[in-house]
Amino acid sequence: MPSVSRLILVVDDFKDDREMYAYFLSLKGYQVTVACDGEEALTKASQIQPDLIIMDLWLPGIGGWEAIRRLKGDKKTSHIPIVVLTARAFVSAKAVGSDGCLIKPCHPDDMLAEINRVLSREANSIQESPPPITTPLG
Repeated sequence: MPSVSRLILVVDDFKDDREMYAYFLSLKGYQVTVACDGEEALTKASQIQPDLIIMDLWLPGIGGWEAIRRLKGDKKTSHIPIVVLTARAFVSAKAVGSDGCLIKPCHPDDMLAEINRVLSREANSIQESPPPITTPLG
């Protein structure tokens, strides 16, 4: 269970998938909100600033590919890690600009492991950043 409740945005056009993953993640201690398409994902990500987004690629309207491109291209949301969730086994995370990738059907424990991996990597990259250079005032 996460030591601090992190917020995850689950984006999937299949209601059953959204609800299943949201329920599972909430049982594991995460706060979860959902979106059913790319447009809703863009709006929610900008407004609530989740700690991580799980994004299906094949969405109605603004698809996941375009939503990821827009999220990573916007200063307000570019820092948010994104884990792709797709039924297309040929997709690689780097190819779509995401931070991780899960293939449907995805076992909930595999999702949890990938979320933890991505969030741990993000936390480590923040901690490993060099301190800012300061100069004495004088």
